[in-house]
Amino acid sequence: MSTPPTPTSPTTPSPSTPAAAKGEEKNRYKATLNLPQTSFPMKASLVQNEPASLKRWDKLGLYKKVRESRAGKNKFVFHDGPPYANGSIHLGHLMNKVLKDFVVRSKTMQDLDCAYVPGWDCHGLPIEHKVMTELVETKKIDKLLTLTEDQRRMAVRRECQKYAEKFHKLHTTQMTRLLTLADYENPYLTMKPEYEAGVLEVLAGLLDAGLVYRALKPVHWSIANETALAEAELEYMDREDLSVYVDFEAADADAVYDAFGLPKASDEDSDDEDDTGDDESKATRPSPGARPNQRPSFTIWTTTPWTLPANLAIAVNPDFEYALVFIDGNITVMAKDLVEKVTQNARSEEVTVLATTPGSTLVGLKYRHPFVDLSRGESVAHVPAGGSAHKSLDKVFTVMAADYVTLDDGTGLVHTAPGHGQEDYQTGLREGLPVYCPVMHDGKYDASVPQWLRGLDIWTANQKVADHLKNSGHLFYSHKFMHSYPHDWRSKTPVIFRCTEQWFVSVEKKGASTAPGFMKERSLRDAALLSTAQDVAFVPEWGRNRMRGMLESRPDWCISRQRAWGLPIPSFILPSGQSVMTGAMVRAVSAVVRAKGSDAWFQLAPAELLEQYDETSDAELPASLRSSLARGVRQNLKKGNDILDVWFESGSSWNAVMRQRGLGYPVDLYLEGSDQHRGWFQLSLLPALGVTGVPPFKTLLTHGFMVDKDGRKLSKSSGDTVEDLFNDYGVDVLRWWVSSLAYEDDVKVDREFFNAAGESYRKVRNTLRFMLSNLADFTATCEGQAGHCVDLKSIAPTSIDAWVLGEFQTLAKEVVDAYNRYDFRTAHLKLYDFCNDTLSAVYLAAVKDRLYCDAKDSKRRRQTQTVLFDLTDGLCRLLAPILCHTADEAYRALWSSPTKPASDDVCVHLKPFITDLGVKPDADWSKVVAARSSAMLAMEKARADLGVENPLDMGVTLPDPDGTLAKFDPYDLADLLGISRVNADKGATAPKITDLRNEPRCERSWKRDGTVKQRSDGGLLSDRDALAVGIA
Repeated sequence: MSTPPTPTSPTTPSPSTPAAAKGEEKNRYKATLNLPQTSFPMKASLVQNEPASLKRWDKLGLYKKVRESRAGKNKFVFHDGPPYANGSIHLGHLMNKVLKDFVVRSKTMQDLDCAYVPGWDCHGLPIEHKVMTELVETKKIDKLLTLTEDQRRMAVRRECQKYAEKFHKLHTTQMTRLLTLADYENPYLTMKPEYEAGVLEVLAGLLDAGLVYRALKPVHWSIANETALAEAELEYMDREDLSVYVDFEAADADAVYDAFGLPKASDEDSDDEDDTGDDESKATRPSPGARPNQRPSFTIWTTTPWTLPANLAIAVNPDFEYALVFIDGNITVMAKDLVEKVTQNARSEEVTVLATTPGSTLVGLKYRHPFVDLSRGESVAHVPAGGSAHKSLDKVFTVMAADYVTLDDGTGLVHTAPGHGQEDYQTGLREGLPVYCPVMHDGKYDASVPQWLRGLDIWTANQKVADHLKNSGHLFYSHKFMHSYPHDWRSKTPVIFRCTEQWFVSVEKKGASTAPGFMKERSLRDAALLSTAQDVAFVPEWGRNRMRGMLESRPDWCISRQRAWGLPIPSFILPSGQSVMTGAMVRAVSAVVRAKGSDAWFQLAPAELLEQYDETSDAELPASLRSSLARGVRQNLKKGNDILDVWFESGSSWNAVMRQRGLGYPVDLYLEGSDQHRGWFQLSLLPALGVTGVPPFKTLLTHGFMVDKDGRKLSKSSGDTVEDLFNDYGVDVLRWWVSSLAYEDDVKVDREFFNAAGESYRKVRNTLRFMLSNLADFTATCEGQAGHCVDLKSIAPTSIDAWVLGEFQTLAKEVVDAYNRYDFRTAHLKLYDFCNDTLSAVYLAAVKDRLYCDAKDSKRRRQTQTVLFDLTDGLCRLLAPILCHTADEAYRALWSSPTKPASDDVCVHLKPFITDLGVKPDADWSKVVAARSSAMLAMEKARADLGVENPLDMGVTLPDPDGTLAKFDPYDLADLLGISRVNADKGATAPKITDLRNEPRCERSWKRDGTVKQRSDGGLLSDRDALAVGIA
């Protein structure tokens, strides 16, 4: 796009121009032109000027003013997901916060009341980890270790709070610099008492619904941070691990052979069972169908050798066919369909299938662990000091049935450790196995494992276990491989499954009779799947299946964490060691937290925390426990040490912010990155359904991630901050770039993209500048002020001014519709094309002649200036959600005069969109546009054929078979083509170009319109130009 240029003198004066013949100045009438003038600069200087806008908006109290001006209007309820109060914001925040600001501003400018309360996630591991690291580095940790547990936690919490406050302030400054419109004076912080109390109310509601329980179950465990993690706190990264195939010897060889239907040997050839397989000299290659004389094994496969000390069972699929196989001197059992794959990978030389049998016949067989000996008090036979032995070990080291066993990988026999796997745990629960977990919180083995493993960390143990198996002859095959493995998303370290006692929210259990709405009949999972199928809109639509897939497979939600910096779970431990927590108890603690903050948990005794609790009216509390919670004995209670998952905290913001502040529920829109289908979206949906029976949001909008040119995700940890971009481009250019993105996909970031956005921005800015520069002598007629405005209704429908107003009305409706569909890229493209094509290339190029050359106060010029004023006004409003500084700068310039700048309360962001100006252009303008396109092609050809370079040296005859063009002003048609004159001819079949170079040319406008003649001052002027300069 090029801005319509100021007329310049022709390079070679026409021979018919007396001024040229007399050697006078090229244009004696320059001083009589209405040349453009504006205070709106060509150079934006955004880095210097945007802070001035921020200062003016702050003085005006813009957010408050916007809310006040929409008070009582229809609401659009929008909710901000909290970023973590840690480090500087990065490019991901730039896209996220700017997209949200597009929503807030576009809804506000539709005259909707759209509150926007920014939030910050302040609790959690990253801050605590950073604080603990600093305490160690500064040697302050030594003093902490001398304190009681509660004192130590309080000391850590105070430091964490300071850290979170520091970065909340930094983020506020940076997000304000992004020109975002938000209630920064009243944000929500998850560490504030009123927010914490709102979270505990949600927990109480879930307890009332019977959806919260405590259990010993395997959970994702971060060894580095010594805490449980939820699914949403994991990220998958490539990791090299050791894959091992291990032979577990059968305890009873004959029982195995019986299962395969192999006939017993004759009495004289048989040996006692105890000798089977013990004498290597007897091991000969068996024949298919014959019973071997050596002990068989069960070959399992695992990629976590460190879990083998916790093995208690082997799982088979009862529907699969299993083979008894002779492999290089050993006899083993594996799935028939995997024999070839496994033996080829192991490069086995002799392989013979001796017999096959269904997996169901193997169930109940016993085996020997390759290195654990129960008789030595190892594994589940270990009795810790002060502890008690497991009641029954009968089913330990038994083959069990499990339908989750597949033939995708491995051997079809699955090593089962109930303390280290979700499916293993379920199998153990069903079969009555002990829940055994020999790995401590720090990732080291306890005293229940064999001596050579005690105190060893599990990652070191991987290779040591493999070496031990190899030396004992139980390792069939091993190799290292790369695979995707879950890592703690904060520490980036691998996590493990580890059985610990935790608090959970059930997604399987149906709600109790006290549950809201349809939750009485449905589990949280079913309710979530139903609501995401029919009650929630997704932008883009593919997000629906993505989130539903995650809901279908998610486990119960582990909501407890073992850290200091967070919201304590208000559970109490009875003298018997039992943990107890009810909705009424949580509400009592919530009242204390609302008044004093969550630090009160560490500062007050249980009796003080439960001051408002009445055990006699607590319907959830079992009658058998009431005596233990009576007021007189509460001093015997202990406080639980767990804190809530930070995702539970942020996932309760629909209550702690939106409902608690009366902003509206359910929320119209949640907008975050696509990872939040598993995170904030899902973990807001589940508690909201459990407590209110309805989803907390009506629409979910997701965007992709910012990635570098190689496709790697950008984040704070990679140092991708935005300060340099602020300083190099200015925020409006960055916002213009964000609006151009197909944000539903990952977005590649490179400097050249910002440079291109800067060029595109300048074209839009220059269009605004051209319009403003031609309004320097124009005063709007409004608010009781006399001015130059022409009534738009008086503009002829066939006028070019009516046409452009009609185009603007179409643009405005399309842009607002795009804003409402959150299709900001379409809004961007339509705004750019309107500025670049409709205005600069067509309309402004057409009307610049009348703006410069018509008499200053001529009706035609004032009409066009009125149109320019309304176009600038309307365009500033449409651009305001995206280019909030530039749009306001241009809007204020529009309402300024050379002697009186706009007052500080003049602000485009207080105005609504204009979508209808009440103008209806003639329906045949489409034919004019088509005729123009044909004529432009003919003019281009004429440049080559006739040698006519200057369009003002041309005349055009347009074909007009039905007389349509005759009703349009020929001067408008000529200006649309940038030529001197136009004729419409019913008999013409194609545009015809006339060379006008032999006709006189106006010295003032350079047109050859047929009225040019010598005037009283000796100059050649057209009638229009002579009238404008006041000579005959």
